[in-house]
Amino acid sequence: MCGIVGIVAETEINQEIYDALTVLQHRGQDAAGMMTCYEGRLNQRKRNGLVRDVFRASDMRHLKGRIGLGHVRYPTAGSSSPALAQPFYVNSPYGICLAHNGNLTNCEELARELYESDQRHLNTDSDSEILLNVFAHELRKVAGLEPKPEDIFFAVRKLHQRCEGAYAAAAMIANHGIIGFRDPHGIRPIVFGKREGKYSAEYMIASESVALDVLGFKLIRDIGPGEAIYITKTGELHTQQCADHPVCRPCIFEHVYFARPDSIIDGISVYKARLRMGERLAKKILRERPDHDIDVVIPIPDTSRVAGQVLAYDLGVKFREGLMKNRYIGRTFIMPGQEQRERSVKQKLNAIGLEFKGKNVLLVDDSIVRGTTCAQIIQMARDAGAKKVYIASAAPEVKYPNVYGIDMPSAGELIAHARSVEEVRKEIGADWLIYQDLNDLKACLSGGNPNITDFECSVFDGNYITGKVDKTYLERLEDIRNDNAKRKSNENLVADTDYAVGLHNETS
Repeated sequence: MCGIVGIVAETEINQEIYDALTVLQHRGQDAAGMMTCYEGRLNQRKRNGLVRDVFRASDMRHLKGRIGLGHVRYPTAGSSSPALAQPFYVNSPYGICLAHNGNLTNCEELARELYESDQRHLNTDSDSEILLNVFAHELRKVAGLEPKPEDIFFAVRKLHQRCEGAYAAAAMIANHGIIGFRDPHGIRPIVFGKREGKYSAEYMIASESVALDVLGFKLIRDIGPGEAIYITKTGELHTQQCADHPVCRPCIFEHVYFARPDSIIDGISVYKARLRMGERLAKKILRERPDHDIDVVIPIPDTSRVAGQVLAYDLGVKFREGLMKNRYIGRTFIMPGQEQRERSVKQKLNAIGLEFKGKNVLLVDDSIVRGTTCAQIIQMARDAGAKKVYIASAAPEVKYPNVYGIDMPSAGELIAHARSVEEVRKEIGADWLIYQDLNDLKACLSGGNPNITDFECSVFDGNYITGKVDKTYLERLEDIRNDNAKRKSNENLVADTDYAVGLHNETS
């Protein structure tokens, strides 16, 4: 999962891109990057680390320009090499850079085509670099002295015909403008907004609407599935549908875990969706255990808090913050290696004994993935004196890996894969375990936008909605994603260096 931003404005935008990236930091904590364009020249800074650590005052002084891109990354295949930090850049045609959120599922085929037919060089194994080169190659076919909107839309249309998988991207053409586009299924989120400048309109593209809010841009709408938008450096907006058969099936896991609750994705409030998750889960608990003995509901911070509040209200029991979070520890879901995840849980959470002692506690989590974090927290609750520990998941059983941009573990590392609910309960050490039903989860989202009737739910149902995802693909993915493979990959990382192009590159 990654966060992207692109801005066209009348004044310097380096600070605004920085601010937007800090708002989107929850989408990636592995690396950050920024590229701006000033008088036709590109300036860039990118490296591993949090936004606040990557960009120093000296970097910001050199990141001049009124158009630019930003990106925050977490590794979707386990590697955190600084060479994979974005945006990526190619010099032909015009000079194009790109920031991408998602994952292509036909990378090997595209990489071969780019080398053998398109005669383009790839410097990494990143699918984002592949996406950039496909776009650049198709644009080169029709490129004149300057790019026209119809040329850009032609290139995106051809890109849709070649690329499979999930992609929401922002690109910048040096000294001309920025482009935003989204795959024909609309799996990953991307929005754009407008702000009135002194002389012309200013525009912003971002992964989530909350980034627009913070910078004073008014949300216009989501970029539609298969759609592309082009914003010139003078603030002219052009839009066009570039896919033959677009259908909106956004990733349901965005609302479960990744997105901020104050964001709106595809017209659906993340906060309201999570409220409805709590309501649906409460109804299921009352159906299955009308005479429950739950004394208190305690959320596992932070994503499950909204669902936990309404669940407690509907059950008629107390809601308490019994687990205190150290906010200087990253999200354990996206940390590489089981040992690091387990250590981080102990550093991240601490139980308030008074809220657990002698009580039957219902812990609420947004989802249960590997199960090791849940097991540790359940044991933490018992150590704090809980009489019984129940757990409720606001999402259904996570049984299958994600291939569309979330580094979901290999199937063998998913606790619910090939296990019954009772087997999972025993494995994590809970006295009772209940999951949200998938149809209820879908209803929680479609309740916010009735025009969206289905979602990308592959982690729950194993239904991969794009091509090139078969048994062979999943087996290859498992070889890449299991913790042993990640450990070996990280052992082979090159030294932390800056990779950049253009007018200025500030090194560490």
